Amino acid sequence: MGKHGKCSHDAEACYPPAPGGDMYPYMMESPQIRWAFIRKVYVIVLLQLLLTVAVAAAVNHVAAIGAFFRSRTLASLGAWIAVVLAPFVVMIPMICLRKRHPINLVLLTLFTICMSFSVGLSCLTAKGVIVLEAAAMTLVVVVGLTAYTFWAAKRGHDFEFLGPFLVAASLILIVFLVMRMLFPMGKTGTLVYGCIAALIFSGFIIYDTDNLIKRFSYDEYIVAAIELYLDIINLFQAILSVLEAIDG
Repeated sequence: MGKHGKCSHDAEACYPPAPGGDMYPYMMESPQIRWAFIRKVYVIVLLQLLLTVAVAAAVNHVAAIGAFFRSRTLASLGAWIAVVLAPFVVMIPMICLRKRHPINLVLLTLFTICMSFSVGLSCLTAKGVIVLEAAAMTLVVVVGLTAYTFWAAKRGHDFEFLGPFLVAASLILIVFLVMRMLFPMGKTGTLVYGCIAALIFSGFIIYDTDNLIKRFSYDEYIVAAIELYLDIINLFQAILSVLEAIDG
């Protein structure tokens, strides 16, 4: 009983130090603890993605929801603004309370629902086949980049150096997005923006997966899950915008 109680408060007490720590050279603790953490994060991300698919499908297939958001009324405009702002509003307490169980999971679920509505609205004007193509391409890219990062980490490669470059690229992307909103650039602008965004968020997938393997502490599973989830969602939306621009 005492041992189980200790495990519930201290994850390291649940696993004895194990040989083979050089399997991933930059791991800060035993492989058992790190792999348990990695599995936990990927389960959370998978559940987030399934919830996103369900909510986005409801937005696109429930006629009343689609008709409401397509209508150019004051109420629909307010709803659009609320959908855009809601994830940012929820993210603040979610980050502050990320280590407070179970409120962290409740806020994570609420954040995922808010993001899911945003994804659903981005798919509202796209053809169904384009959405499926974007989802399939996103899956292939995510699986490929994740496998590559684990392979590279096992051989001692480190991707921490990508951090400053990705931050700078994100700032440039935000500036480009604002310019695109103020001065519509047409299909070409959308295509360029989508390609740049896809490259940036592909880099984030490598960077955040590398952090998942080596740097996040065991109780930072909420932050790790949020980062990977947002990388995947943003990559999907970037690919979707590229395919829409090509489709014309």
